[in-house]
Amino acid sequence: MKTAIIGASGYSGEELVRLLSRHPQVELALVSSRSLVGKPLVSVMPKFRGLVSPELVFCDSDPAALAARDDIDVFFLALPHGVAAEFAVPLAKAGRKVIDLSADFRLGSASLYEEYYGQPHPAPELLEQAAYVIPEIAAPGWEKAPLIANPGCYPTSIITPLTPLLRTGIVSTKGIVVNSMSGVSGAGKKAVEAYLYCERNESAKAYGLPKHRHLSEIEEQLGVAAGGPVIIQFNPHLAPMSRGIATTITVPAAKPDLGALYAAWEEAFAGRPFIGILPSGTCPDTAHVTGTNRVDMSAVYDARTGNFVITSAEDNVVKGASGQAVQTMNLWLGFKETDGLL
Repeated sequence: MKTAIIGASGYSGEELVRLLSRHPQVELALVSSRSLVGKPLVSVMPKFRGLVSPELVFCDSDPAALAARDDIDVFFLALPHGVAAEFAVPLAKAGRKVIDLSADFRLGSASLYEEYYGQPHPAPELLEQAAYVIPEIAAPGWEKAPLIANPGCYPTSIITPLTPLLRTGIVSTKGIVVNSMSGVSGAGKKAVEAYLYCERNESAKAYGLPKHRHLSEIEEQLGVAAGGPVIIQFNPHLAPMSRGIATTITVPAAKPDLGALYAAWEEAFAGRPFIGILPSGTCPDTAHVTGTNRVDMSAVYDARTGNFVITSAEDNVVKGASGQAVQTMNLWLGFKETDGLL
């Protein structure tokens, strides 16, 4: 199988290069970047010398020309929102398999997209064809979709632990408060003063309050799990680390039974290699998941407040982006779920 990364110069694109270059079942056959056309990939990313052919050169990002490439089996779009749709439309029309790492197809509503992203949806006709996929909890039949929307990093750390609990009615749909801390790589690879080392080192702060963009997909997917509207308070924070997400979820217990919570997790995630369920009282640590495609989670019950307090941790660039995209590709194409990820 041959794969292509459109927009390979960012953090997610670079991580895709790392994962696909060592994947036992696929070949990384094409990388594109409008700013790096003609440059060998290994000259821009020397860490991949010996892993990637020195003849693999960045090509131009021309949507029509890429859609005409019938030798490519899967296209990964590692592009900003609004831009990814320019490629998704012709690729989908040409019958190519597409995994989009942007936000363009994560929402089921064009109006919701416009509300949170401040612009009309660039391809509303494709929204119904796209499948939102966190592999461990995705609805059956997602494999039939021509276009996969890869979830956001914050949403993966929140939706994954909460979905089995909402489906079984163990937690309330009201009064949910989520605090998340993200590494600076979550902002993308760009030269902005706010993300310089001297600005972020020894610094932690909240941002995007009270309506961070990821809130839209979080509430939409939690609503699907609960079978009705779910409104949460989401408080994202920027932490002085390169990568990783640590999330704390405070949710009222509908059934104040910690054993039932863990039983729901064990049933939902049985046999899933990238879910780490930790004992109650053992809080996940970003240091233990960095570089992996795993999301760790644990929970405690606070009898004083009647809340469950759930914590999770993941690598925002791997399980929160590129690793999850490769995991989805593996399942989509019938490979081992763990191929290229262990």
